[in-house]
Amino acid sequence: MSAEAAALRLGTTVAKAAADLWLGGRRREQERHLPLAELVRVRVPGLRLRRSVERQFGQITDAVFDRLEPYLEHEFRGLDESGRQAVIDGVCDTFARADLSDEAVLAADANPAELIRRITGSVSAPVGLSEAESRLYEVLFAECVEYYVRIVRSLPVFEERAAAELLARTATLGTEVARLLERLPDRSLLAPDGTDRDTAFRRRYLELVSRDLDEVELFRRTSDRAAGPRVRLSVAYVSLRATGDDGTRRRAARPFSRLRPDMSDWEEAGGESSGMRVEAGLSGASRVLLRGEAGSGKTTLLRWLAVTAARGAFSGELAEWNGLTPVFVKLREYSGRTPPNPDAMLDGVAGPITGIMPKGWVERQLDSGRALLLIDGVDELLDRERRAVRDWLRKLLVAYDGVRVVVTSRPAAAGADWLREEHFTALHLDRMSPPDLAAFVRQWHQAVRELGEDLPCPVDDLPLYEQSLLASLKDRPHLQSLAGTPLLAAMLCAMHLNRGRQLPRDRMELYRNALHTLVHDRDADRNVPSAADGKLSLSDKLVILRDLAWRLSDNNRSEISVEQAAVHVGRKLRAMRHLDGLEGGRVLDQLRHRSGILRSPAEARLDFVHRTFQEYLASAEAAEEDRMGNLVERAHLDLWRETVIMAAGHANARQREELLGGILDRAEREPRHARVLRLLAASCQETLPEVSDGLAGRLEEAVSRLLPARRQTDPPALAAVGASLLRRLPRSLGELTEKSAAQTVRTVALIGGAEARGLLARYAEDARHEVVEALIEAWGYFDADAYADEVLARLPLAHRQVRLTHSGQWPAVGRLSSIDNLWIAHSVTDLTFLDGLRPLNQLAFVALLDEVDLSQLVRQTSLTQLVLTGRATLKNINVLGDLPGLKILHLGYRCLPDLGELCLGPKLQFLSLHDVDASLDLAALRHDPIRWLGLYASDICLPRNVQALAALPRLRYLRLSRIDIAAWLKAGPFPPPAVTGLSLWDCALPGDQAALEVPGVEITID
Repeated sequence: MSAEAAALRLGTTVAKAAADLWLGGRRREQERHLPLAELVRVRVPGLRLRRSVERQFGQITDAVFDRLEPYLEHEFRGLDESGRQAVIDGVCDTFARADLSDEAVLAADANPAELIRRITGSVSAPVGLSEAESRLYEVLFAECVEYYVRIVRSLPVFEERAAAELLARTATLGTEVARLLERLPDRSLLAPDGTDRDTAFRRRYLELVSRDLDEVELFRRTSDRAAGPRVRLSVAYVSLRATGDDGTRRRAARPFSRLRPDMSDWEEAGGESSGMRVEAGLSGASRVLLRGEAGSGKTTLLRWLAVTAARGAFSGELAEWNGLTPVFVKLREYSGRTPPNPDAMLDGVAGPITGIMPKGWVERQLDSGRALLLIDGVDELLDRERRAVRDWLRKLLVAYDGVRVVVTSRPAAAGADWLREEHFTALHLDRMSPPDLAAFVRQWHQAVRELGEDLPCPVDDLPLYEQSLLASLKDRPHLQSLAGTPLLAAMLCAMHLNRGRQLPRDRMELYRNALHTLVHDRDADRNVPSAADGKLSLSDKLVILRDLAWRLSDNNRSEISVEQAAVHVGRKLRAMRHLDGLEGGRVLDQLRHRSGILRSPAEARLDFVHRTFQEYLASAEAAEEDRMGNLVERAHLDLWRETVIMAAGHANARQREELLGGILDRAEREPRHARVLRLLAASCQETLPEVSDGLAGRLEEAVSRLLPARRQTDPPALAAVGASLLRRLPRSLGELTEKSAAQTVRTVALIGGAEARGLLARYAEDARHEVVEALIEAWGYFDADAYADEVLARLPLAHRQVRLTHSGQWPAVGRLSSIDNLWIAHSVTDLTFLDGLRPLNQLAFVALLDEVDLSQLVRQTSLTQLVLTGRATLKNINVLGDLPGLKILHLGYRCLPDLGELCLGPKLQFLSLHDVDASLDLAALRHDPIRWLGLYASDICLPRNVQALAALPRLRYLRLSRIDIAAWLKAGPFPPPAVTGLSLWDCALPGDQAALEVPGVEITID
């Protein structure tokens, strides 16, 4: 028998078994033994429809054939003709005798591994096969059962009377089954050899894990909720941050302004989060409970750990994990039944090959301490089942105490101390920082390249999509705030891709999509048991959450006790007559565990995971319950600003007139709040779908009365109105005073975006000092290269300080030839980038890190002022003596290897030492030209040998900060004899300040 003939026979057997199940029906047992063509003739009316059905099952046969033929071609080489025939006959005969009914499939939970166990336990294997033939029989039978179950799960379930109609709708059934089978891992062409079955099985198992788990679904919201496309997880994965978890994660207080930060938050990693990389957290503990909110990346992380372990590809902190055998257990597959014993732990991932797993293989992996147990989704089980899982895990770890284990859950379902008695370390996955989000966007677009023709745009256009989305995220703070988790970031990526590089300017649609995804759709798509256990529809959940959000906002609160929240939910349920009988506490628990937008910031407390969701839902409730009057009364309060703006978007035409008209009426009556109220009314234009002519005129008048910006507080307030304000700003600053023109520049910079950048390019024609300073300062809010070319290149930059807030600005500095004064505010670890710069007069590094070689400064011979501070260790400090024109030097004391090594040029007269402490020995300071000396300490101290300053003949001025002057008076002459000017700031002074009165010395005390 050839491989082709064998594959065709097996394919026909599998397709016929599937046809028997669904065409035969439960009440026609005698029809199950008919040939396929005869069965179709009996069960399907009409010749044309019969031919269509036969073609569909023919395609199923072909799909199985395509999967098996290459494998059989290889495996048949070691068997003679009779052996091949015996193996294929054995598989087909077992299929014929096996119970493959719908009852049997359902009894096995449609789990191929479980069905194989049931069949092998009830149907005896063929006798007379050799060892090689038996091994091939086991593999082929397990593979065919896998195909059979996958096919059955993809077929439509129908009542007998609707059979013909439903079959007529399955025109693509065969194609879909073929696609489904293609997603199974390819058969290894290397048959296990030797007697070490454990090693051979492990190799095969790791190959399957490496392939089968190395995929992730890209978010795609469609009308029919079809599954999204899938790409390689190993390409799409982005490392996240985590922090130690003590169970109390309170929200930071909201700043007054919600304006976007400058680009340094995006370009400079570190500092924006106190968390560590999650890999570092995992490496430091053998047992980890990893908690995170909905969509924070918990499951993706476990899948990545499994794939990377299977490949032995860990590096860095997790390098010692190479060689571990991953065991990935999805707890939701065990809802309603006992958690798995070790021999069943592979069913979810490696079901097709568990039938040939050596007996006791998983137990031996666990016992050896070389297993990596990954347990996903404690929160996806019902509450009563979670207690059973904890007991199951406790017993497992008692038996195998050396195993590494990572367990995931949402915080509401498992507290930080849920597994403390089992010595688990609790970690919490943090929201993505801007650099993390930028990395996610880049990796997401890299991953979708593999979709090829399935993309809605040419593959070569993906870099444009990536840059466009990053620009939107940087310019629109509400987008950045929303995209704090991988799930919602992926939603934005997919929406942007599917809409041709566009996102709604109105954030209402974004919030609505995010809420629907978190509250209902994601759990429904994944069939999460703990979510499916309730009777609440999406609409029901939103009604309850809206009411809870309004109650919180109405009381000016952001959190509430769980007990009080349950009372509110119970009251709301009594008004929802179709949900009669549901208890408030149980419904609240379900929403806490599964809605994705509620959390417990502390024990027995409840809040929304993000303030935005509370405001959006409260505004929707205000519109639903017609509470515009309440909003008008509170419109002057900053806490209600966003709720009012989004209520304008939810409101109907009459409500919009009442809300905005009422706010503007208050502005006329209440001069104290007039400016705030007009700003709020103008900001509502962002969400308004339409306004009447009369209301539009009043809004235009309100904006006119706000302009131009004059005070320092005006730019952030005006910028909050949004991009719509740009069309009301002047095209030229000539008619404004210098101060008002500078504040207008700052307003435009805070609004951001390409349109704002174009307007600032027009303002670059204004050469007034404050305007130029404001335009230079605005660089940090825009794309570095575009702003440098369009705006800075038009400015007179000589003798003006240009501040760099992130490393992305350096390439543009080299093109701006007039720059001679740089202030570098971001972290710097080496100075090689100075090579391409023209000579500078002033240069400041205020955040040096690691070990910094100063030799690159030798070419900056024009320097007159230099700042070197931070937490670095400076090498080749002798270069400072080779800077002939250097007059002013600010040094971080802790950066110096030794003050005695400090060599200074003859023109240096001004020296300040920062971060000094009591270890500073001033006797080592020998530079006679010094006229001005500053000593700045972090804490009150007195450096050693302060009396040595009397040996500096030209020292005339001392600037001291946090120096113990009382102790200095006892240690030696104070001030040094030649000093004529003394400035003391936050110093420890003597009780009798008369001791500071020295003839001829001018003293300033701050």
